[in-house]
Amino acid sequence: MEPDFSVARLGDVAEVRSGFAFKSSDMGKFGVPLIKIKNIMPPTVDVQDVERVPEETIKSIPKVERYKLEHRDILIAMTGATVGKIGRFPKTEGTFYLNQRVGKVYLKDAGAADYDFIYYVLVQPHYVEQMFGLADGSAQANISGSQIEHLKIPLPHLSKQRSIAHILGTLDDKVELNRQMNATLEVMARALFKSWFVDFDPVRTKLDGRQPPGLGPETATLFPASFNDSPLGPIPQGWEAIPLYDTATFINGAIFKNEDFCISGEGLPIVKIAELKDGISAQTKWSSRQADPGQLIDMGDLLYSWSGSPDTSLDTFLWSNGPGLLNQHIFKVIAPTTTQKHFVYYLLKYLRPILVETARNKQTTGLGHVTVADMKRLLVCLPSKEVLVAFDRIIGPIFNKAFANTLESQMLVTLRDTLLPKLMTGEIAIEGRYE
Repeated sequence: MEPDFSVARLGDVAEVRSGFAFKSSDMGKFGVPLIKIKNIMPPTVDVQDVERVPEETIKSIPKVERYKLEHRDILIAMTGATVGKIGRFPKTEGTFYLNQRVGKVYLKDAGAADYDFIYYVLVQPHYVEQMFGLADGSAQANISGSQIEHLKIPLPHLSKQRSIAHILGTLDDKVELNRQMNATLEVMARALFKSWFVDFDPVRTKLDGRQPPGLGPETATLFPASFNDSPLGPIPQGWEAIPLYDTATFINGAIFKNEDFCISGEGLPIVKIAELKDGISAQTKWSSRQADPGQLIDMGDLLYSWSGSPDTSLDTFLWSNGPGLLNQHIFKVIAPTTTQKHFVYYLLKYLRPILVETARNKQTTGLGHVTVADMKRLLVCLPSKEVLVAFDRIIGPIFNKAFANTLESQMLVTLRDTLLPKLMTGEIAIEGRYE
């Protein structure tokens, strides 16, 4: 190792303090937003699906400013299955406060450590695994700020810390750019889906005797100029009202027992909801057990999680982490064509609020679910094959670009995590940056 390299306790240069213990009875949909465990979504923090407390509650808390969040704050999940997961608070409008059981890292001395460097150290899989391993608790895992502070971290010269953080930051900047691009692409695709298949804008425009804006003559002719009655209400002539369950083949994942597990890295990873959200991690179980073909998944497969906490678990995913074994409570969604796969993906995304509410109505002990019977009762509008093909001509490139961005981001994160120890030890030199 290089002469300016040293090892220190995290607590020597920083402290980890939990948020305020807001009362659940004070939380609702109105007021000042809070960041809770559920909002930690590495590498960022979700600021949309938040709970709120009245402004009067905030004003009544002594020294409440210490719980106020700022852009780039390092936040660590300290309870539950996500212990050790780290997200950085994004740049956003409004004032957010930190709830209990989420730790925030505070730098003690800016002359001894660089805040960005500390983030890149702690986000390494090795440290996330250490934090998870330190967690205790009979009901659910818990880790304290003092336990996190006892982690031993590399601490090179401050100028080298800043150089390393700068290099790794350029990779993260590209990951963030990809995230923003995908968010924009998703908005565009969902807007078109809603316009064509929910609001029926092209049909209504033709019904008024006008040319649908933004559509070429060939595409416009594919849409009818009238409606038919259906169990869904008026739908475009020639289109069908069918159960959601009939739009694709929905295959549930397998049930795995303790005897099915094997050493990590052998066999295939078992993909549960945690893996859908965070990818393969140290907490992922592995199995060499044989599975039905429908329960084997691979890159680009469409998955729908139908059970769990309604607001945070029920969603549609494109799997991007290689071969795996699908766990129960998740459907593998198989469409007959790529065109229909894209349609079903955006259909499930559009229906998410309805499906979440369906699950919430059956919620017990915090969990809810959507059954096959629910999906058979829920009717959707299926357009003609010609319109589906026209939709895919526009949406297909957007869909593929977003998935390519996701794969690139995963590669960049892997590169980032590989570079850090090499930069630290001098295996990769940073010339002229920190002397």
